[in-house]
Amino acid sequence: MKPREIRPGIHAVGAIDWDRRLFDSLIPLPDGTSYNSYLVKGSEKTVLIDTVDPTMEHELWHHLADLDCRHLDYVVANHAEQDHSGMLLRVLEKYPQAQAVCTPRCKGMLMDFLLIPEERIMTVEDKQTISLGDRTLEFIHAAWVHWPETMLTYVKEERILFPCDLFGSHLATTDLYVTNEGRVYEAAKRYYAEIMMPFRGNIEKHLERLKGYQIDIIGPSHGPMYNRPAYIMDAYRSWVLNKPKNEVVLPYISMHGSTKVMVEYLVGALADKGVTVKQFNLENADIGKLAMALVDAGTLVIGTPTVLVGPHPNVAYAAFLANAIRPKLQFVSIIGSFGWGSKAVEQLSAMIPNLKVEVLPPVYCKGLPKTDDLKALDSLAEAIAQKHRERGFA
Repeated sequence: MKPREIRPGIHAVGAIDWDRRLFDSLIPLPDGTSYNSYLVKGSEKTVLIDTVDPTMEHELWHHLADLDCRHLDYVVANHAEQDHSGMLLRVLEKYPQAQAVCTPRCKGMLMDFLLIPEERIMTVEDKQTISLGDRTLEFIHAAWVHWPETMLTYVKEERILFPCDLFGSHLATTDLYVTNEGRVYEAAKRYYAEIMMPFRGNIEKHLERLKGYQIDIIGPSHGPMYNRPAYIMDAYRSWVLNKPKNEVVLPYISMHGSTKVMVEYLVGALADKGVTVKQFNLENADIGKLAMALVDAGTLVIGTPTVLVGPHPNVAYAAFLANAIRPKLQFVSIIGSFGWGSKAVEQLSAMIPNLKVEVLPPVYCKGLPKTDDLKALDSLAEAIAQKHRERGFA
């Protein structure tokens, strides 16, 4: 593909990665991704905003050649993570007069991670500006979105915000701007859930700061651009600020059927009480969809059999994930079964210290659930429904 014009003298020069299916050897990418880079030419100076993942080096070079870019004054590093900064050293080598521009905290990271020479790095303070002649860049420090050194770059005259990972979506598409809002909403929510949700307190502060800026276009570093910025900004506000919903997320695994019987019974009991349940069999669940479900849920119920006195490893991983991404959950419980003894409840409870939740009484039975166990599940369903009503979850 050719570089694409956003405004006269401003072009998208990044790369689409159609085939990548795993990010950071951790995050599933069912729809691929992109590494967005932007070239901004002013009347006096030229800047490249972010680079691309090193695997897509050829795409960046082709785009810069197509635009006959023989000179760069600055290369903005909004974020030190290598899918954006990984080509920075190569770009600085190709353009020996260019300076990398970043936050003071990012400077050390670029030197450590990429061996960028200190003298090639120029640091900027929060709200500091750089003139390109007829265009002005303003840098907005956005610590812990989602790394400590992140900043956003705002082109004042064009009212374009380049926020790097903030508002991004792992989505490979030829669309320069969002055309299918439903598809992008799902991809952006998955991205938020997996990457941004642990930092929602900081994101809330930065969303408030951005109210002071007139923004016509948002150009994130993954996924399509937004020419209706309110669409994605309103979505982020809802994910960050809204109350949890009247929903239960229920990840589970069952080895010999006992836990599955309990899960199915509890799902039915909750549904009868008007509670929405999102059930995930951890034998084959998409962990990204589990993370997305946790964005809105009021309660997490974990279902596990007992393996060597503890929880099943897949269930332990799901608990670890929930603890790491810190959703807005307000209640947690555990259900499951054992053969002769179990410490699964104690071990799982110890794995979720980051969740500031009320723990509802677990239901753990020996072998297949008996009449009293099913009654306990009815009581758990009623307790969850009542708690959700009291908190006003809709």
